[in-house]
Amino acid sequence: MKLHVLAIGRLKAGPELALFDDYAKRARGLGRSCGITALETRDFGESRLPDAAGRMAAEADLLTGACPDPSFTVVLDERGKALSSEDFAGLLRRHLDQGTGSMAFLIGGPDGHGGELRRKAGLLLSLGPMTWPHRLARVMLSEQIYRAVTILVKHPYHRA
Repeated sequence: MKLHVLAIGRLKAGPELALFDDYAKRARGLGRSCGITALETRDFGESRLPDAAGRMAAEADLLTGACPDPSFTVVLDERGKALSSEDFAGLLRRHLDQGTGSMAFLIGGPDGHGGELRRKAGLLLSLGPMTWPHRLARVMLSEQIYRAVTILVKHPYHRA
């Protein structure tokens, strides 16, 4: 299964990019042994439209247009479901076992995601009740993907 992290907001050189790249590299290396064949990332500039609804719609078009077809879509949203690391690993395991070819994680811009994109999501996922900037959300997501992979392959990184 290929994993895709698609995000609004460009991640510039700095500590967030270094952390994201580190966890993504680890997940790619260890993920092969459990069926995760790729972890790709793509970012897009924020919309410059004057109203929030227009920005969210334009950004949704960018994100959904970049999703592989077919793919299971996980939309990161503070109103989504909070999963434990073990439950997140279980989600990946179920999709691996079901033969899902691609899973796309969508991270919105400063306005978040519009209602239509949230309704179409295979899963609304929360990283907690707080709102996180896209730079940190990306790092947190990549760490949780890596952690999930370590749980799946029984690597000692995750200690329950």
